[in-house]
Amino acid sequence: MTAAPARRRWTLRRRLVVVVVALLAVVAAVMGLVSTLALRSTLVQQIDERLESASSRAAAAPGRLGGDRVDDLGDGGTTPSDDATRPAPLPEGEDDGVPPAFGLPGQDVGTVVLFQRADASALQAGYLDDSGTIRPLTDAQTDALLDLTPDGTVDTVVLPDLGEYRVVAVVTEGGDTSVTALPLESVTATVDRYVVVELAVAVVALLLAAASATVLVRRELRPLDRVAATAARVSEMPLSRGEVDIRERVPERDTDPATEVGQVGAALNRMLGHVESALAARHESETQVRRFVADASHELRTPLASIRGYAELVQRLPDDLPDDAVRAMHRVESEARRMTGLVEDMLLLARLDAGRDLDVGEVDLAALAVDAVADAHVAGPEHVWRLDLGAAGDDSRDDGPDQPGALVVGDEHRLRQVLVNLLSNARVHTPAGTTVVVSVTTDGDDVVLRVADDGPGIPEPLRSRLFERFARGDASRNRAAGSTGLGLAIVHAVVAAHGGTIGVDGTPGRTSFTVRLPAPGAHVAPGTR
Repeated sequence: MTAAPARRRWTLRRRLVVVVVALLAVVAAVMGLVSTLALRSTLVQQIDERLESASSRAAAAPGRLGGDRVDDLGDGGTTPSDDATRPAPLPEGEDDGVPPAFGLPGQDVGTVVLFQRADASALQAGYLDDSGTIRPLTDAQTDALLDLTPDGTVDTVVLPDLGEYRVVAVVTEGGDTSVTALPLESVTATVDRYVVVELAVAVVALLLAAASATVLVRRELRPLDRVAATAARVSEMPLSRGEVDIRERVPERDTDPATEVGQVGAALNRMLGHVESALAARHESETQVRRFVADASHELRTPLASIRGYAELVQRLPDDLPDDAVRAMHRVESEARRMTGLVEDMLLLARLDAGRDLDVGEVDLAALAVDAVADAHVAGPEHVWRLDLGAAGDDSRDDGPDQPGALVVGDEHRLRQVLVNLLSNARVHTPAGTTVVVSVTTDGDDVVLRVADDGPGIPEPLRSRLFERFARGDASRNRAAGSTGLGLAIVHAVVAAHGGTIGVDGTPGRTSFTVRLPAPGAHVAPGTR
């Protein structure tokens, strides 16, 4: 099952801008909600005040118009002769059932009035439309108003086909029921326009806030960028070896302890100081160790040579020696040779660690490969040795170069030692009959040397520390005794001193060491690749 790709995290700058804008959006939303509710409440309160006045006028309308007003309207009769109190005429055919309240001045457009006698003998209901004409209510609208309890409480009712209304129902002094309603359409329209304006203003304000926050956050985080740049420059410095002098520091203006970024900058400067002191102490200790190893190795060469000489001299004495003494002298000479090789390897590593200059010149790596394979034939006849100076991986060509050599710039003696150690490693750590292929090719600005065998491979625990000093394989791979564990460490040190790289592929059934060295036209400083 394929793992889902990791979600890309936002930068601190973006998160801060989003947080600021989100907070402003929440504040704007709360303010908008509160102001909208307050506006609606105020408008509804004004409607209620007008409704109470209209309800008072409507409740007193029958008495003010005369005692027979309701009966006359209910029976389709005529109205009093006073033109000032005459209601607006209904459309033709709809002149019955006009509530007496419409005969009074001051009624607003959209006002709904219902009047019902206490004994339900008469019922008038209508509303005043936009043109000032009185329109009768439908049965559904009338039923919605009659369902109200006439206790003088203002309620909100939705009248079919008319919309939302504020309604109050009261009982007149004569026991009649009077219901008055005013539309909320104007309130809704006003609130809607207010909300649209609020949203437009909020969007513009948030966009301006986002742009301003981006500029401000970027400006405030510039010190942190400078701190990060200092850390990045230090991370690119070669601190693994040699004398270390960390001159990089966070600028003083970015180390103010009164600010968070200043605290980070000051802490980084203190850390760099501690790291520099620790690396200097480590370098001093390593220098002393290298000096001791070099001096000890140099001093041991003379007594070891004397031991070997005396052992050979004893074996050449004319007098016959006991067999045990001869065997002992052979062992002394053998161990002296082994110790001499170990001392020479340690002395070479000490010199490479000290950065001793190499004897630099143009070296034909192909010619060195020919000589090394020829020597390997003699040293390990039980192995199959092949040389490939053509395309990489072409094993069809045998010993002897038939194309121009692969030139590199370096120390011929040390590069020869690289080949000898790699071939010796293949011979010692693989069983008889193993095929070892040595190839030399060019790849762009590099000359590539590859030593591959079809042996048992290298297990992972050893592969990760293969180039460490005194690293050895297990007994199954190390079939010959006497390995010092310094051969591949020397190869790595020599290649690095030439500005090259070395890698290994030790999968089961195949081991391949690949050395890349710069060609003469692309020579780089040692240790920089």
